[in-house]
Amino acid sequence: MMRPNWDVYFMLHSEVAKLRSNCLTRHVGAVIVKDNRQIATGYNGTPSGIKNCFEGGCERCLSRAQGGINSGEFLDRCLCTHAEANAIIQCAIFGNAGTTKGATLYSTFAPCLECSKMAISVGVKRIVALADYSEDATGLLSKASVILEKLEPDALYHWVEHMSMGPAKSVSGRNRPTNE
Repeated sequence: MMRPNWDVYFMLHSEVAKLRSNCLTRHVGAVIVKDNRQIATGYNGTPSGIKNCFEGGCERCLSRAQGGINSGEFLDRCLCTHAEANAIIQCAIFGNAGTTKGATLYSTFAPCLECSKMAISVGVKRIVALADYSEDATGLLSKASVILEKLEPDALYHWVEHMSMGPAKSVSGRNRPTNE
């Protein structure tokens, strides 16, 4: 029986989390894990109670989507909260902030400087990213002894394909009992 390793498993969760993103220009998902248990998820988008980005909630993202702003410009005008920050905030809101010490953060993009500072501050010791981000904080993470690892997207393809087969099929293609 084949099973995904922990990094692939939790990165798949990050991929699912990014489906909730409401940003116009980039969808990012993140998951925080401690002792192979997921303790928080996050996706990028406007703060709770603010009109969604795709509904016009963030003027900067709208301008970027229309070609008026390049990626990385005027970030201080963006209303969207990053996926990694949202996951860290969820830990604080639900009272499990202490469990972030020694945790692993999975993100579909390498975290930016601000999210890296937050991860360091709450004790994250390892970050696994699916894609590079030009404005990441590799140097800062290294100084803080936080391990940043890249997971190759190819590692997910088999499992995404397997999920698309539907719940009635096993790895070998035989039907499973429906009462499981």
